[in-house]
Amino acid sequence: MKELPVIAQKDPYIVNVEEGKSYLWCSCGRSEKQPFCDSSHRGTEFKPVKYTAEADEEIYFCGCKNSSDQPLCDDTHFTL
Repeated sequence: MKELPVIAQKDPYIVNVEEGKSYLWCSCGRSEKQPFCDSSHRGTEFKPVKYTAEADEEIYFCGCKNSSDQPLCDDTHFTL
């Protein structure tokens, strides 16, 4: 049976990212440093998702961990 992620929150995390900088988004929902990975996924089937910013901008990272456009929010949280 496939392991389900923990819903960290039912809203996106709004983050100002820097062009060229890489971010590791937490896919398991267990990180204490949401929306980013702190290695809490160890021992699970989850892995962090790398996101490299293409510009200095505001990004909406998925908080529910169920987006089909991971690591970005696709409004799936409205259906949970």
